[in-house]
Amino acid sequence: MNIEDLQAYIKSKDHNPDKQHKYFYKLVEEIGELSYAMNHDMRMTDGEIKGTVEEELYDVLYYVLAIANIYSIDLRECALIKERINREKYGYACDLETFISNRKDMEG
Repeated sequence: MNIEDLQAYIKSKDHNPDKQHKYFYKLVEEIGELSYAMNHDMRMTDGEIKGTVEEELYDVLYYVLAIANIYSIDLRECALIKERINREKYGYACDLETFISNRKDMEG
């Protein structure tokens, strides 16, 4: 799975452009729940995900992607552009596109 797959999946089942504020409020709520889970070191064990850092991170990601879908934003493209800017700003040795390419080469 990649970010495009997940973004398309979320759009296919949950896309309500008229509820952009609902998605934002849910994102804020999930960030609060993530904070709580992190502060209490609530981690997934034995496949139990409810209330854990893992669950809340996914929920945050879900609403970020849902909001991106409302605005027809390709987050993969945004990541590539933003990482180019960050590379110049912070002097990273490798850019995201090169990292992805090298990783694919290593995998096979």
